[in-house]
Amino acid sequence: MENFVQDAISEPVSPGGQFLSNSVLSLSVIAVLETEVPVDDSQAMSLLRTVFLPINPRFSSIIVTNEDGEQRWKRVEVRVEDHVNVPVFPAGMAPEFYDKCLDDYLSKIAMENLPQSRPLWEIHIIKYPTSHAAGNVIFKLHHSLGDGFSLMGALLSCLQRADNPSLPLTFPSFQLHANKDGKNFSMRRTLHQIFSTVYNTASAFSSSILKSCSAEDDKTPIRSGQHGVVEFLPVGIETVTFSLDHIKQIKSQLGVTLNDVITGTIFLGTRLYMETLSPGSGSAKSSSLVLLNTRVFAGYKSIEEMVKPNAELPWGNHCAFLTIPLPKLRDAGAENPLQFVFKARQIIKRKRLSSFAVYLTAKYLQLVSKFRGAQGASKYIHGTMMNTSMAVTNVMGPVEQMAIASHPVKGLYFVVTGAPQSLVVGVISYAGKLRVALLVEKDFIDPRKLKSHIEHAFDLIFKAACCSRTSPLEN
Repeated sequence: MENFVQDAISEPVSPGGQFLSNSVLSLSVIAVLETEVPVDDSQAMSLLRTVFLPINPRFSSIIVTNEDGEQRWKRVEVRVEDHVNVPVFPAGMAPEFYDKCLDDYLSKIAMENLPQSRPLWEIHIIKYPTSHAAGNVIFKLHHSLGDGFSLMGALLSCLQRADNPSLPLTFPSFQLHANKDGKNFSMRRTLHQIFSTVYNTASAFSSSILKSCSAEDDKTPIRSGQHGVVEFLPVGIETVTFSLDHIKQIKSQLGVTLNDVITGTIFLGTRLYMETLSPGSGSAKSSSLVLLNTRVFAGYKSIEEMVKPNAELPWGNHCAFLTIPLPKLRDAGAENPLQFVFKARQIIKRKRLSSFAVYLTAKYLQLVSKFRGAQGASKYIHGTMMNTSMAVTNVMGPVEQMAIASHPVKGLYFVVTGAPQSLVVGVISYAGKLRVALLVEKDFIDPRKLKSHIEHAFDLIFKAACCSRTSPLEN
């Protein structure tokens, strides 16, 4: 075990951190940075010591349990060389060979638990060219360190703008959904909105409780339903890349949001995959777990701002989840793909009206933890995940191209590992592209077929919305 730092001040592990780090549920985030040039790892140790570790004390801490049974972060002396892995593959092979090596390596580290005897992170440097990049830098961080918002902020602290390191990275503008009816605040409309909010909140919250206990999805080509073992089975990872300009074209034509478009695409592609493998399953009872940030999000803040006491956008795990049903093919068939976008919009709108359910769920977890301990709350989360068919989480990335230690980052994607689900989707925007990463149960879901169906779904939606004879995926 790494040595304790003398006089180190320990802090309690947040409830969210405890829920995601125990024998019942242990989640990690794997972020992959694809570089344009071969990776030179000679500066890795120095950068980790001078840039990465100072970001947050948790990167230099382990979780310990005191005499009262309370979990706390305890500072230790970090041996960074123990956290850096540079695998060796056969030299001089074709990029396609290294594609397979990278796939196998990602599957391997996704299945492995981070050692509890040292800080819960590690770096993997792949120095071989794949079909997508000259090299890959892989960060694996335990979810107890923070949620996607926190970890993205930490990652961005290690990176600079590729075109001008002296300038800050910027992010897509974030706007709350405005009232399109201007000043039309009639009493009838106000009452209707109040009742709608109450109804949708109660419905979403009760659905979440039922999903954890008994409301189990059907077994389908995306849900094996192997209770208690799915999270320990080998996984495969595949990614799909879309142009944000093409998504914006659809958005403009249909009068919807970017989130509506990509959610509709993922749901339609998933349903098409299900129907192809098992006719009729495209209309089976299936739902998705959507992870939501409970902060009042208005863009990333500096790490210094996030770790301040009473910060507006604090570091840590400040997220909750809602379950939403996947539209059925029989209700929104492939012959009318735009219906999937509109139905996704309806679902998201209902979710927005029931946004208070997110906070109720978070409070309910704290209540469960108070009476049944952190593992009791973890069992609730685990049960909800196990009874749903998939999970979707998304993070907003920078507009400009980034660089890590003067290595321009060509692409960026992430996945969440350790969930008891056969399909977990991570979505991130970066430099004009939207990357969808699919983590699947190996030998159960075919990741390349699923990718193909999601690409086909986007092609169908783009053509139907924009009346173009040329597929954007062929450009």
